[in-house]
Amino acid sequence: MSATPRGRVLWTPPAERREASQLWRFAEFASARAEQRFDDYESLHRWSIEDIRAFWRAVWDFSGVVHQGEIREVLADDRMPCSSWFTGVELCLAENLLHFHGGRTAIVYEAEDEGLARTLSFDKLLEAVARCRAGLKRLGVGPRDRVAAFLPNIPEAVVGMLAASSLGAIWSSASPDFGLQGVLDRFGQISPKVIFAATESSYAGKRHSLGDRVRLIVDGIASIRAAVLVDPPGKRAVEVPGVRGQVFYRDLLGEGVRAPPIGFDRFPFAHPHAILYTSGTTGRPKCILHGAGGTLLKHIEEHRLQVDLREGDVFFYYTTTGWMMWNWLTSGLATGATVVLYDGSPVHPDPGRLFRLADRWGITVFGASPRFLSAVQAAGYEPRERHSLAALRTFLSTGSPLSAEQFEWVYRSLKSDVQLQSISGGTDLIGCFVLGSPFHAVRAGEIACRALGMAVESIDEDGRPQIGRKGELVCSRPFPSMPVGFWNDPDGSRYRAAYFERFPGKWHHGDFIELSEDGSAVIHGRSDATLNPGGVRIGTAEIYRAVERLPEVRESLAVGRPVGGDEAIVLFVVLAPGAALDEGLRDRIRRAIRESVSPRHVPAEIHAIAEVPRTVSGKMVELAVARILRGEEVKNRDALANPEALDQFRKFVR
Repeated sequence: MSATPRGRVLWTPPAERREASQLWRFAEFASARAEQRFDDYESLHRWSIEDIRAFWRAVWDFSGVVHQGEIREVLADDRMPCSSWFTGVELCLAENLLHFHGGRTAIVYEAEDEGLARTLSFDKLLEAVARCRAGLKRLGVGPRDRVAAFLPNIPEAVVGMLAASSLGAIWSSASPDFGLQGVLDRFGQISPKVIFAATESSYAGKRHSLGDRVRLIVDGIASIRAAVLVDPPGKRAVEVPGVRGQVFYRDLLGEGVRAPPIGFDRFPFAHPHAILYTSGTTGRPKCILHGAGGTLLKHIEEHRLQVDLREGDVFFYYTTTGWMMWNWLTSGLATGATVVLYDGSPVHPDPGRLFRLADRWGITVFGASPRFLSAVQAAGYEPRERHSLAALRTFLSTGSPLSAEQFEWVYRSLKSDVQLQSISGGTDLIGCFVLGSPFHAVRAGEIACRALGMAVESIDEDGRPQIGRKGELVCSRPFPSMPVGFWNDPDGSRYRAAYFERFPGKWHHGDFIELSEDGSAVIHGRSDATLNPGGVRIGTAEIYRAVERLPEVRESLAVGRPVGGDEAIVLFVVLAPGAALDEGLRDRIRRAIRESVSPRHVPAEIHAIAEVPRTVSGKMVELAVARILRGEEVKNRDALANPEALDQFRKFVR
């Protein structure tokens, strides 16, 4: 628990870059507002959490949020979780993402096949959204109706999301790498009226037909009235037998017919915009309901002030539609940036695939996960020797902690004058707690600073703030992108239990964090039992349901093991009498998880155990097992009904 040694400085922002940044202009704007001078990031951050109302009002005014009405109160009640932001105004997230016009490129799309590329100007994107909005209205979609998407990372997903937002409907997406049960576990809870669905997907050079899965999804969710079938890249979608209510995307948009005028329906700040999913350990994924205003304002702050994303930038993040970073990426349209979408393997046919993408389109802000960097490094690929990357200004990394060695590799093998920002937050807040800024140097293995407006603390088990020691990540002041709540949680009890039960009055996130005196941070991974491979939070319950359908498996337990800056899933199984864990059974277990849930859920290791450790109330103790695999001691063994069951895991410690 002692302080992590400070990494060496790898990059320092030149004075001209710092002074040309939007953060510099905002600091001057805020100084005039607050009648005090903010000469450095630390003083600006201190003000942003001490006077959160003044800070978030300054962000609102500085960024020019499109709205109607007058702000009565920025924050009516600063108790958590009972907070109400920007009362008196109405807005539309889609309108704020589409307020730029003209022939400049809004969206660039490339499939894995480099010959399949498309672009949409801001005007063409606006027209597509107007057509899609009219089509959704014909299907009866209105405010608070749910619109689901089972789509790859393609322009049609962005168009559908913006069209739904323009009507006040609630968007929710999952990517084709989710298995049938994974999709049903998510969309089945929210009862969507319409689903956008792909009939094919491609990954690592292989095409996959999705028609049967689409049919089973629609059959399994009675609320779906219409299934909008989207054309695969470079092809035309064809009818899928047995899918009720199917309509082609091209027909929904009325191609060949004059486009209707666009309209934007405005709603209060907290009007729900999207449902994202996270998972506990005892049931189906939790459905997190995010408001339009909070999502917009948080993303604007992070993009403009922390990342220094500007009008005319070319912005890319490697993501699927099933990860919150897709929402974060698409919000880049609000700054006037060109958003780059990519669908497929990031290293197919070779590790240079995304770097060629960066050169071809002049990407200025590039984002990926530590897993991607590890794959490129393991292949011995040296991007700086094979690619120009002339436009690249900022490289972002999230999904899991970025190791000091990976920081060093970026500056040695990628680009020496790029700003590397390791960022960390979560699906729960659809944004970041800690990241970088144009004012900060880059140190190996460290996240530069706490985000403005985020009162992030590291606290011990008794709730005391601490510096230089690993503790629980909490946020002690409200922030606008706190969820509106959970779906199907009318009294808010599940929402409060998820974030506010352990440390009342503070948001408890479930990460271990270590803060230094200067505000930099090191994230030490999850402190709860949720798995986090490649940055995608995965609930163990989804794995258990798939595995325990096999007759050879009586019980199972899954935990994460830190591996090379990422997290690998380790699965333990209690076998039925007479069963043996041979390679055949291991293969069947992996196949069951891949087909029922997703490839991301497939464990890296599978081991047999005699029994699952449980509390006296019968709950499995994944966290205790994860601690043992990390070589840590488990406290409070007296709370277990069978504490001796923990001892069997020590032989798996590396």
